[in-house]
Amino acid sequence: MVSGARVLIWDATTASVEGAEAEIVDITRQDEIAASLTGVVDRGTRIDILINDAGYLGGLQAFEGHASGDWHRIIAVNLIGTMQVTQAMLPHMHRWGGGRIINLGSLAGKEGLAGLATYSAASAGVIAFTKALSREVVGHNIFVNCVAPGPIDTDMIRGLGAEAVETMIADSPMKRLGSVAEVAHLVAWLCTEASRFNAGAVFDMSGGRARY
Repeated sequence: MVSGARVLIWDATTASVEGAEAEIVDITRQDEIAASLTGVVDRGTRIDILINDAGYLGGLQAFEGHASGDWHRIIAVNLIGTMQVTQAMLPHMHRWGGGRIINLGSLAGKEGLAGLATYSAASAGVIAFTKALSREVVGHNIFVNCVAPGPIDTDMIRGLGAEAVETMIADSPMKRLGSVAEVAHLVAWLCTEASRFNAGAVFDMSGGRARY
């Protein structure tokens, strides 16, 4: 139990988080999504909250030389995967009478980052998808919002290399990376009654780096 919730993680690789269950699911594959979701529902489990936070960044590189297979993968994981999981989940949330959906985008989707053109485009798609879907389902007691973090201290960001990370820190008014816990606290708040008037909102978490 995490914050009073029973948590199930879907990941393409084995995940181990204290207090949570985990299954290996590739969200770019509709058949794997459907099979796992059927198993959850057949066990009599009601799903009240969906957090779409799967992400694939790739490396810093000019788009002109970015291999098409890699940038297709970025879009497949970050945008199409989010849409596929959400589409599979929505009929059940309608049947259960409501729910919360939190999509994880990125500051890159609002500002566009050189060297991360595809990731920026996918993140912008997540933001627009959040806003559009929220208008469709808020009348059914389903609240869809988005969190758009700046650089967070994760393996994905560290994987860009020390020079890139130091540049990100230098660009931050707080002069540091954000923490996973800080993002988690905001996501958890969006799942509470305190955020009930938020729908289609996009929340920056950038340490003051966001420019609009």
